[in-house]
Amino acid sequence: MFYQQRVLVSLLRNSIKLALKQLKNWMAPEKAKTSLTTFPASAEIVSEPLGVVLVISAWNYPFLLSIDPVIGAISAGNAVVLKPSELAPASSALLTKLLEQYLDPSAVRVVEGAVTETSALLEQKWDKIFYTGSSKIGRVIMAAAAKHLTPVVLELGGKSPVVVDSDTDLKVTVRRIIVGKWGCNNGQACISPDYILTTKEYAPKLIDAMKLELEKFYGKNPIESKDMSRIVNSNHFDRLSKLLDEKEVSDKIVYGGEKDRENLKIAPTILLDVPLDSLIMSEEIFGPLLPILTLNNLEESFDVIRSRPKPLAAYLFTHNKKLKERFAATVSAGGIVVNDIAVHLALHTLPFGGVGESGMGAYHGKFSFDAFSHKKAVLYRSLFGDSAVRYPPYSRGKLRLLKALVDSNIFDLFKVLLGLA
Repeated sequence: MFYQQRVLVSLLRNSIKLALKQLKNWMAPEKAKTSLTTFPASAEIVSEPLGVVLVISAWNYPFLLSIDPVIGAISAGNAVVLKPSELAPASSALLTKLLEQYLDPSAVRVVEGAVTETSALLEQKWDKIFYTGSSKIGRVIMAAAAKHLTPVVLELGGKSPVVVDSDTDLKVTVRRIIVGKWGCNNGQACISPDYILTTKEYAPKLIDAMKLELEKFYGKNPIESKDMSRIVNSNHFDRLSKLLDEKEVSDKIVYGGEKDRENLKIAPTILLDVPLDSLIMSEEIFGPLLPILTLNNLEESFDVIRSRPKPLAAYLFTHNKKLKERFAATVSAGGIVVNDIAVHLALHTLPFGGVGESGMGAYHGKFSFDAFSHKKAVLYRSLFGDSAVRYPPYSRGKLRLLKALVDSNIFDLFKVLLGLA
């Protein structure tokens, strides 16, 4: 777990360094083209702060998911109120202490608390609300924001699929799925693989390879592994147990399934061909359970994914170039990763966000700056070259000239001026 924490701190440091290095470029007005309609003129797009924004973060990566959006909000010139998750109280308390110690309290404030405090914050008028968490609470956030016509960024989740083709490097594929699922907070991550799609023929090979690599990574008793995260609390432990204990699901376990409620540990668990209408396939798992659904052919995977709400991420493992291109072109998700899991999160040049039920809006790098900025259109016109054609009284000739100007059609403009039209 120490390794994972160091990686997350490095991601935050990189975000800060990038903002410090690129902020002048991000803030600079962007030149825009003009046309004959406004000639002579110049135009630009100016980024301006929205005002006072609210950031409500999640418990699973409490520092990364709190500080990263705050970096974007501060960079764009906003004042920020941060509400950390009450489900990670130690992290929330430390965030409060550190931000109060190192940042200007007139620009950044932290409000701790639970439902009561969050509800009180949502009653206020904000210039933007940035929320990371479940789609259930996302709906509450959006409803509260609608009362004040407040724009929102919703970083939600969903059931992120992994499609595994037989034309792949099996060992590398399995190792990357494992570290992306169980190595990332034991499945408690919004972009964690939620289920695997592969063919009936290839599934046995995939499962055998996963068992072998899981034992290499976490030992014969993974619950005792120091590299295995615990479940965040007893409520989430019981929720995951309910998914696993459901009738017609518990007998689908092909690996793992061990639970230790006292220590809030659940072993990596693989299930084969659970019912599509089961709870585990109806809601985001957000834990160490991984169903594998088998298909007659990989073509069916596109139908399965399209039949469900759009996920935050979708993953494909294959050497097949045409399959890669088709997957990227036809699967709608917040992000697509081919031949790896979750690594797009680390690229500040890519927007990170959902689509449909997996969220709206995006951030990371300059996308964070843009998320908290208003893009203001500015047009500078000269007082010279004023034409009588725009003023009454109007004639057919004036209207023809106006049409040519609006269309920015130089050829028609000359025809009108020469009396040829």
